[in-house]
Amino acid sequence: MKQKPEVCILPVAGLSTRNLPATKALHKGFLTLHNIPIIQYAVNACAEIGVKEIIFIYSDQSCKHLFETYFSPYPWLEEHLIAKNKLDLLKAVREVIPEGMKLSFAEQKEPKGNGHAVLMAKDLVGTRDFIVMWPDDVYVNIRGEGVLKQLLKVYDEFGGMVENIMEFPTSEMVRYGCLKGTVRDGRVVHARGLVEKPKLEEVPSNYASMGPYILPNVIMDILPEVQKGGNGEINLTDAMNLAAERGVKLSGVLCDVMRFDCGTNKDLERANLKLSLMEDPELRCYCKELLDTMFV
Repeated sequence: MKQKPEVCILPVAGLSTRNLPATKALHKGFLTLHNIPIIQYAVNACAEIGVKEIIFIYSDQSCKHLFETYFSPYPWLEEHLIAKNKLDLLKAVREVIPEGMKLSFAEQKEPKGNGHAVLMAKDLVGTRDFIVMWPDDVYVNIRGEGVLKQLLKVYDEFGGMVENIMEFPTSEMVRYGCLKGTVRDGRVVHARGLVEKPKLEEVPSNYASMGPYILPNVIMDILPEVQKGGNGEINLTDAMNLAAERGVKLSGVLCDVMRFDCGTNKDLERANLKLSLMEDPELRCYCKELLDTMFV
């Protein structure tokens, strides 16, 4: 019998070189998208579906310390905000830590790939099915339900491996894990496996493996078998492909959400502009006035 996954792995190891120089001293998870640290979007998505534990995969003690500090109560700050009657800010600070959520940590001592990072959580995950999210991919609800809630509905129906997917032109599929042997049913795409960054002439479909993922516990047993991929790393998609070859169902979901790529400084800049314009009517008017005066 399937049990609702209540633990999520958030890999936050790595040097974040694509976001330098800001990430020289600050982890990319604390760079902001529309005034909210991008790591908070992942944590909030987990809280929306009742996740009980988040496991951060960190690279060193300084990285771990940043996350421990951010997700810990700050009594002095709260007292200060109360004294200044800044109750809106007090509410925002208190909502950083979802009520009843446990935060755990596991170390990835060497950068051996995202599959290796997930494996570092094996002991903490135990026998549970689990979720994996990439924090620098932010998904914002368009029509009510978050990305994890949409994945959970498909997991409840089919079990196995369930992931968010997106459609791209064939020319772009060489950048992503790619579903193979696909059959589409509405917004759900059933597949026989995955190919990590295929050659252009070997692209099997236009469905890209993006994450987040809901994964069965057997993935933890398969990950040690995975050989390094073409990028020289242990890839989670290769473990999922092995699982699919052994009979574990694989379902991709074309989730009805908007993706904001925060992986590079340029991407983050554009994501901030897009989301801010979506949510702030005054900013839209300001930008229109600015463009009208700058380019006449």
